[in-house]
Amino acid sequence: MSLYYTLVFAILVVEIFMFSILALPIPSRYRRPLTLLLLKPFKSSTVQVAIKCVLGFILLLFIDCINRVYSIDKELQLSSASQNNGAIIAQDRIEVLSRKFFAQRNMYLTGITLFLTFVVVRTFGLVIELLTMKDIYRASPPVASSDVKKNDSVTAEAAAQSGASKDDHGDEKNFELLKKIQDIDDEIARLKEKSESLQEEIN
Repeated sequence: MSLYYTLVFAILVVEIFMFSILALPIPSRYRRPLTLLLLKPFKSSTVQVAIKCVLGFILLLFIDCINRVYSIDKELQLSSASQNNGAIIAQDRIEVLSRKFFAQRNMYLTGITLFLTFVVVRTFGLVIELLTMKDIYRASPPVASSDVKKNDSVTAEAAAQSGASKDDHGDEKNFELLKKIQDIDDEIARLKEKSESLQEEIN
């Protein structure tokens, strides 16, 4: 394996290690500092430019490998078509198949490295988003279930009063708005109960 493909393999090993760290079921108190530690070097503009250059170089290697596999296939077909000397053809065929094997290996190596790069970047984004949502949830004041029920009862009474006024004054628009507010309050209460259950499962 040449030097640049050895470097590509080293990059692939690093990406596999980072993806494994992100995918492991680590508790939140350890996951956040570990994720920030892994993400810290990539915040530098110099590192970002270097990564883009390396990815561009790997992409060129990937395209070159595809072109090489295609040309070797054509050469293999031509060598199979011409069967003048059996011993020479067999020896040439082994050499061509060997070059095809190495070209396919390099193509798979560069291709999976590019694919795993995008997977790791997307996984980083999802983990950071999850940690941010957890921080927002923990920073928000807890809402008691009694307060939620009280708000629901107040909204229901307001809707009932609005229905009475609708019959008396024909204010349909006000009645529809209060009904929408009641539906939104019910949805908020349902989401809060769901988030509390999820938080209990996480902790």
